[in-house]
Amino acid sequence: MNDRPCIFSFFAGSGFLDLGFETSGFNIVYVNEIFSQFMAAYRYSRQILNLPLPEYGYYDGEAGDVTQLLEGSQIQHLCELVQDCRKSNNIVGFIGGPPCPDFSIGGKNRGSLGDNGKLSASYVELICRNLPDFFLFENVKGLWKTTKHRLFFESLKKQLLEAGYILTERLINAIEYGVPQDRERIILIGLRNNFIKDIGIEIVSGNFLTKRTFPWKNHILYPQENVFSYPWRKCDPFQENSIIPCPEDIPQELTVEYWFIKNNVLKHPNAENYFQPRAGITRFAAIDEGDDSKKSFKRLHRWRYSPTACYGNNEVHLHPYKIRRISVAEALAIQSLPENFVLPENMSLTNMFKTIGNGVPYLASKALAQTIIDFFGTSVKNAVNISNLTMPNVNLNTYTNSATSIKPISKIS
Repeated sequence: MNDRPCIFSFFAGSGFLDLGFETSGFNIVYVNEIFSQFMAAYRYSRQILNLPLPEYGYYDGEAGDVTQLLEGSQIQHLCELVQDCRKSNNIVGFIGGPPCPDFSIGGKNRGSLGDNGKLSASYVELICRNLPDFFLFENVKGLWKTTKHRLFFESLKKQLLEAGYILTERLINAIEYGVPQDRERIILIGLRNNFIKDIGIEIVSGNFLTKRTFPWKNHILYPQENVFSYPWRKCDPFQENSIIPCPEDIPQELTVEYWFIKNNVLKHPNAENYFQPRAGITRFAAIDEGDDSKKSFKRLHRWRYSPTACYGNNEVHLHPYKIRRISVAEALAIQSLPENFVLPENMSLTNMFKTIGNGVPYLASKALAQTIIDFFGTSVKNAVNISNLTMPNVNLNTYTNSATSIKPISKIS
């Protein structure tokens, strides 16, 4: 095997999922996103990170409408690109997370009948028509947990099984992979039956890979059954620029403040990108640090992980010890992006926060990509060249500022 596995990316947003696959050794060759501003941010960030252009290009606007890819000349064009990719590469994968408000508990809840819900069916149809060797499908837990949505999810799986895929699924939480955020998502991965045989993996029976067969746990750093049992700080009275020492016996690397320091958010290019309050700031100062009990106006705690990064529909997250909302730089840190990941200044604030909230956290993306590589086995691993893009290190033992006091603790496994 001479070339890296190739990825066709759908609903790419600003590319958080793609970046995890890219830095794990996959080759992103095709990028699809209907919103031009998100695609512009994707291209801008890749330029900053000095990553190559996708071989088959970017498709946004009408060309990025997945439903259009199922009609006329566009479906033929995509089919030709997949076939061309197969000529020189053994493995072709599709990845994507169709927009999820119609399945979200806090969203429109229209399910498969909603405009966004229909996109999940379109994505599955694209997979069945083009038959990539493997695919990844990401969505909110409501698609998996809510009874009426689960029926739709099962119908999609039935369609994929009939197309010749072996499936495996897991409800993941981003915090498991080192992301400072409590964020559950359903991940469905499918591999073509013939492809599994070609790479020398024997499936004993059935159409589903068991958790023993598929290495879901290989890259979990903080198992869910353990991570929420630490003595996390609950609430502290809010005081602007206050100093609260880091508690002992918690994994610091899962805290908001650790990531603010790690990504140097106050000097990040997006540091000044945050919403100014329309009214006075009195309301902001009245909420305790760590009080995320309300539907909106949740104040983060510096020494705890963040609630799910979701910044639309009046969801407002406040800075732990400043009288303001969190900035774009801080939101990117909560999504575990590298320090040098930047959104363009000419992007609207609304779109900045929307694309961040829509994205798959970088460290979760990377762990999922590496899990897939682990399943492929040694022959594929040898063909994958891991990128040099690494997360910056942070020395917490020597860091001090007016609002933070950090005690070093030993590594918690």
